[in-house]
Amino acid sequence: MTEDPRPSDHPARWWATLPDGRVECRLCPRFCKLQDGQRGFCFVRQRSGDGLVLTTYGRSSGFCVDPIEKKPLNHFLPGTSVLSFGTAGCNLGCRFCQNWDISKAREFDRLGETATPDHIAATAQRLDCRSVAFTYNDPVIFAEYAIDVARACRALGIRTVAVTAGYITAEARPEFYEVMDAANVDLKGFTEDFYHRLCFAELQPVLDTLRYLHRETSVWLEVTTLLIPGENDSTKELDRASDWFAANLGPDVPWHFTAFHPDFKMLDTPRTPPATLTRAREIARTKGLRYVYTGNVHDRDGGSTWCPACGTLLIERDWYELGAYRLDGSRCRACGSEIAGHFERQPGKWGARRQPVRLG
Repeated sequence: MTEDPRPSDHPARWWATLPDGRVECRLCPRFCKLQDGQRGFCFVRQRSGDGLVLTTYGRSSGFCVDPIEKKPLNHFLPGTSVLSFGTAGCNLGCRFCQNWDISKAREFDRLGETATPDHIAATAQRLDCRSVAFTYNDPVIFAEYAIDVARACRALGIRTVAVTAGYITAEARPEFYEVMDAANVDLKGFTEDFYHRLCFAELQPVLDTLRYLHRETSVWLEVTTLLIPGENDSTKELDRASDWFAANLGPDVPWHFTAFHPDFKMLDTPRTPPATLTRAREIARTKGLRYVYTGNVHDRDGGSTWCPACGTLLIERDWYELGAYRLDGSRCRACGSEIAGHFERQPGKWGARRQPVRLG
């Protein structure tokens, strides 16, 4: 028997009816096959009658104004503020999830904030945020809502950012990324074993998404890898990942190596030593990658942007706080070299503040 629709139920896209009568979700590579009333792995996409619905459309786990560097994006409107929000659920099952209270949420009462796409865009404009970020949980699973918000933002001249694991099908990629201005994609590891054991997913679709974004879209792309001691931080794996990165994404896509802290189902795994991040950064740089960063640690050298041509310190960073700034537009003030990214004449002045926001 079909449940009565909830106010937040919204017709979903990217699905098909199978010969046996089940509905197959074709948004992400899990291809969940559902009987009436069943939910997918993400928990927010549900079979309803002869179709599929998104059960969290217009509902959020909360809104916050963040520095854009927290996404992390270092080459996209530095120093500016971004209105961030997420919903609930996730299409990965990462044992190390550091937003597990949101991404693993099964109680929708925690989604206390309701907001239409136009309301979100208007709020970002009112708060003088240059962009809106879909984050905290993966926007792929609430794609219909994210796309509508992105379109409303674009109408007001506000950029949008997808913070995502990149676990999306080739069928859904074009429409989702067509309306995004920037993306930070988590490359969680570089072996299928890592993805299978710790994420309950597969590596190859993520690599396909990264190649698609770089080669076929104008979306500004940055990549993040959380380094977990003993799991994805070996020199051999980092060397292979860096080779792939250089060959497929080129030298100008920024790569962030960030520090793990014990969380969710990996409480016995130690924190990432800062030296591991520095080693990963150096390995990537030896492959010709120009913009490699360390994160979740205080590391002025690893967190700052340096001119790849003359070595000048261009954007000084201590965590999310900017210091010296030596760019003229997108060019190094010292030698005039072009720096990849989206830069304005002057950096923003938001700083490292985190400001919760009630849309109501």
